[in-house]
Amino acid sequence: MAKNTNKELRNMMMYQVFVRNFSSAGNFKSVSEKIEYIRSLGTDIVWFMPIHPIGEQKRKGTLGSPYAIRDYRSVNPEFGTLNDFTELVDNIHSHGMKCIIDVVYNHTSPDSVLAKDHPDWFFHKSDGSFGNRVGDWSDIIDLDYSNQELWDYQIETLKYWAQYVDGFRCDVAPMIPIEFWEKARDEVAKIKKDCIWLSESIDPGFIKYLRSQGITAHSDCEMYRAFDIIYDYDIYQDFRAIFDRSGCLDLYAQAINRQEYIYPENYIKLCFLENHDQTRASHLIPEKKRLINWTAFMFFRKGLALIYNGQEKAVSHLPDLFDKDTIQWDNNNNTDLSCLISTLSRIKKNKVFTDSEFNVKSFKEGFYTAQHKSNGCKAVGIFSLKGETDSIPVELEDGTYTNLINGKETEVFRNIIVSDGEPIIIISKN
Repeated sequence: MAKNTNKELRNMMMYQVFVRNFSSAGNFKSVSEKIEYIRSLGTDIVWFMPIHPIGEQKRKGTLGSPYAIRDYRSVNPEFGTLNDFTELVDNIHSHGMKCIIDVVYNHTSPDSVLAKDHPDWFFHKSDGSFGNRVGDWSDIIDLDYSNQELWDYQIETLKYWAQYVDGFRCDVAPMIPIEFWEKARDEVAKIKKDCIWLSESIDPGFIKYLRSQGITAHSDCEMYRAFDIIYDYDIYQDFRAIFDRSGCLDLYAQAINRQEYIYPENYIKLCFLENHDQTRASHLIPEKKRLINWTAFMFFRKGLALIYNGQEKAVSHLPDLFDKDTIQWDNNNNTDLSCLISTLSRIKKNKVFTDSEFNVKSFKEGFYTAQHKSNGCKAVGIFSLKGETDSIPVELEDGTYTNLINGKETEVFRNIIVSDGEPIIIISKN
């Protein structure tokens, strides 16, 4: 496991930026103009989706997927120059935030620099041609990590970017040998001691499928050997099952609680309602009060909270990965979660969330009650996930408490609190 993982990452919020569709200009400079705004949301870490040039061969759509990379060691000229990027990173740092970039090391575009210069570093089909092991990824070709020279090149590339950025989000990292990531972490630490490592994980069904095909597919437990933060895909299917009614709140709560004992003691999960690969939260949860409660619960969970650009404005349309599809920031839906997110981010900084005993309980299939206990302090959350009102049992002494989300006083009487349908977070001494 990554023994030096900083548990204070659990107190943080990450903001994901898709440069192409963040603004009509779609470049680094336009993002830089919004850094103060991004910081105002309570952001601690800015994550940029791939910033590198995109391949042209077998390109999907007009502009191509940012995950079909042509050259790991340069920046996409559509976004600007390297100098533009470094100035953007400097701006992020000057606002007290960190910056991580996407690393896509499982594959490249078919016309990549590496495919041209080092064809022997790639997976080849039985006829000797380039290919990939997952059929629908038609715009990329897979790398072959049985070649140690590839390891050296990729690690040197990471060390190059570590001069500028504070960490890496690693795309489909479980499909690459964990030993590579362990070595990469050790080597990058020589350049950036406190580098942040985030692994996109893969869901259980995909792990089983890949293994059945003889393809490397590491579990989350294995990935924690080299990474600080792992995606929440181990239980994401339980979350989605709530909305298609194939599952329920109680089963999702059980899945969350399992994370407390199946992972290393310093595990950190990336908690999210949406990202660039998944349905927008406001599309999945269109009712405003329910969306507010789910957002509050996401922040309350044990882990690092993720906001995908546009989520704070309850944008319901997910930007296309392959064409220009600018986020419609003014979507006229009268739902703006910016102040809520800023408040939740501030609450999350409390040390009770850093290293706690955590659990979630489902009540009447409409509410979650959750709590963190740490060093004589307790954080209690009540979340009306259907936007309903009810009387909810809580593990708090009778008295008057302040709901940290809206500043209103709320009373506990005979260990019961009345929910008006809005989320409640209380922090008290045990």
